[in-house]
Amino acid sequence: MSDELTTNPMSAPQAGDENHDEPANVTYPPSAASETNTPARRVLSRRFFLSSAATGAAALVVAACGQSDPTPSPLPTSPFPTPTPRQPSSPLPGAGGPNHTYLPYVAKDGNPMDLGPEPTMTPTPTKTPTEQPPTATPTPQATPFPPGPPSKLGIFVGHNDPAVFDLVKTQGVSVVKTLELDANFVAEIKRASPHTKIIGRIALDQINLAAIDPIAEARRFVDAVLPYADDPARRPYFDGWESYNEPVAGTYDEMARLGEFEAERTRLLGDRGIRSVIGNFGTGQPPMEQWPAFLPAIQTAIQYDGWLGLHEYSAPTMYYLSSVEGKGRYPGVTPQDTGWLTLRYRKVYNEVLNPAGLQLPLVMTELGVDGLVQNRPGPPDGRGWQDFQGYWAENGYGLWGPGAYVEQLVWYDNAMRQDDYVIGGTIYALAPTAGWESYDIRGACAGVLQQYLSVHAAA
Repeated sequence: MSDELTTNPMSAPQAGDENHDEPANVTYPPSAASETNTPARRVLSRRFFLSSAATGAAALVVAACGQSDPTPSPLPTSPFPTPTPRQPSSPLPGAGGPNHTYLPYVAKDGNPMDLGPEPTMTPTPTKTPTEQPPTATPTPQATPFPPGPPSKLGIFVGHNDPAVFDLVKTQGVSVVKTLELDANFVAEIKRASPHTKIIGRIALDQINLAAIDPIAEARRFVDAVLPYADDPARRPYFDGWESYNEPVAGTYDEMARLGEFEAERTRLLGDRGIRSVIGNFGTGQPPMEQWPAFLPAIQTAIQYDGWLGLHEYSAPTMYYLSSVEGKGRYPGVTPQDTGWLTLRYRKVYNEVLNPAGLQLPLVMTELGVDGLVQNRPGPPDGRGWQDFQGYWAENGYGLWGPGAYVEQLVWYDNAMRQDDYVIGGTIYALAPTAGWESYDIRGACAGVLQQYLSVHAAA
């Protein structure tokens, strides 16, 4: 798997770091009705109307009785300033004679007074029940793994992330392969876990095996990698360097050119004391019949203390197309088990390298679940392990995805421990770059893995 998604027999809540060079033939409330009560005009009540009529009649009587009274004499002029008149709150008798009080006339048959529209009362809104957030599903408590021999599992790192050190500090990480080439980052890994091997890879366009001059291409590659590999701030911490990621030879001759390229760049770096990790073929590659053409690179790598790199993925589980397929959730593994995708490395060693008397240390520089595998069961658009959690739950491989995935990784770890020539294998991936998020093991998956590694630490 890789930054460039170009070659490989491999074809979700669904990232590239690592050039996948194999071809694609690989988630209301109702408002209260504003019942605007039609401004009903407030009509006087019958009791109010009768009271008003009685008051009017009394006024007529009082007015008639006062018509024969003499007109009151005016008050004498005062030498003092006339005070500002004010309206008394109730009739007072006038000085010098009776006072006439005139009440308003209200006819018996008069119309009721219009007191204006009754104020519209704003209706109290219907209280909408507050929707409560769903109760979070508690994270299942994984059954802890029991202690055991040192693990050969490692991690592929896309960029610096604190989760890297949570795992490395368990002392159970065998290998870290990284695209993060920061000197401080790799130095901190070595300080946290001195035995952990670190493999670097620089970003490169894919090699054109049909047209390259292998020797010239090897020199160009060495010129590109030396600023990192031979940098005094980095050199003490890197244990090896890859070249091209998942190269695919279309013919036997192309594989021969790749072998010549890898042999030459291994010599050029080896003369400087820098180790090469050769091959790094995609899962299921190369065809078994092409391996003899690559043997010159194997021979040179042995001479210069190099390592062989392979990628091993499968899907919908890591057991698919291996000899343990169909044996359920806990299939177990023996030294005799092999596969066409995962455990394919055993075919290479048993059928090609061992018979030729050639054996060199092996690192699975990428491994895991990858939906780019062709002609497989499971969700057709699945890619990383996260996309297969539903399939695992439905088919008896575990209801909780992170735990189910780590169980498969542990199965693969058990296989690697059965082969002395295997240094380790890096799980793809922790903190990948954009486009590869469904492969990311950060979070619950890394938590389960951390517990496993903590009880399978290096002695």
